Amino acid sequence: MAKTYENAGVNLEAGYEVVRRIKQHVASTSRTGSMGNIGSFGGMFDLSALNIKEPVLVSGTDGVGTKLKIAFAMDKHDTIGIDAVAMCVNDVLAQGAEPLIFLDYVALGHNVPEKVEAIVKGVAEGCRQAGCALVGGETAEMPGMYEGDEYDIAGYTTGVVEKSKLIDGSKVKVGDVLVGVASTGVHSNGFSLVRKIVSDAGLNYTDEIPEFGGRKLGEVLLTPTKIYVKQMLDVIRQCDVHGICHITGGGFDENIPRVLQKGQGLEIHEGTWEILPVFKMLEKWGGVPHREMFNIFNMGVGMIAVVDASEAEKVISILASHGEKASVIGRVTDKEGVNIVLL
Repeated sequence: MAKTYENAGVNLEAGYEVVRRIKQHVASTSRTGSMGNIGSFGGMFDLSALNIKEPVLVSGTDGVGTKLKIAFAMDKHDTIGIDAVAMCVNDVLAQGAEPLIFLDYVALGHNVPEKVEAIVKGVAEGCRQAGCALVGGETAEMPGMYEGDEYDIAGYTTGVVEKSKLIDGSKVKVGDVLVGVASTGVHSNGFSLVRKIVSDAGLNYTDEIPEFGGRKLGEVLLTPTKIYVKQMLDVIRQCDVHGICHITGGGFDENIPRVLQKGQGLEIHEGTWEILPVFKMLEKWGGVPHREMFNIFNMGVGMIAVVDASEAEKVISILASHGEKASVIGRVTDKEGVNIVLL
């Protein structure tokens, strides 16, 4: 054992134990094209194993933001990895790409192997949900950088799409409709405001909230981000999808216009989907203007497919076969901006 390094706060033996603990979780994510074993210097994937003539690689990287602060407060670490995967794979999915590989980076002040295993277990679960392989990662013990038992996690994914099937919004036209797919909650955006609202309202994350069926507030807020990969890839295979929007930071106002052309806008029909109780409570506790909520949170819609009106019912039916709640929530107009109308 490197005693000198341990005296500086870094436990190499704990790092070795982490590798031993996570091997089974990494192995569970294997898929066609996976190569190599955990512990190699680089993660590998055999792209030639896929039947793709003109492959376009689509990559994304992200973290989970200050949602981690709630995981610390609740001492619950087995789902935050799902969030890290979701934030990356849902983004590349928006271009029509199938996620192939994922790598994670966990940085912490003190290496507790059991905690790191719980985090990576969540990452592996997210990878299985997305159908991508966890091909590598890094656990960095950095005493003095992170306080106490705090840590940060980030992820990276690469997906692939046939060049002719790339979804870039260029086919979006006036009259297209927006099919919104339900979220599971706040997902992984807006938590700086969430934490401020909770603090200002004098609430604790361990409080049991009647509006949430008596569940603890922290448990509701830690609900993992929905991973939409398999169900949306099924939609893409069977329908002509003009655009896909992952509703993350910036809510409706920032994310949906990304797929629009110049001179196009949106009319969103509030009342065509369920605004989840967690958003109603945050609005109430924080005194947040209702319209502003749509500029911050997903408001119960985590993913949107933009399609011709004639395809909407087919898209909804395919999503329903995967157990997803979906509905037409609006349309593309010839007036720029995002107009939210209460029906």
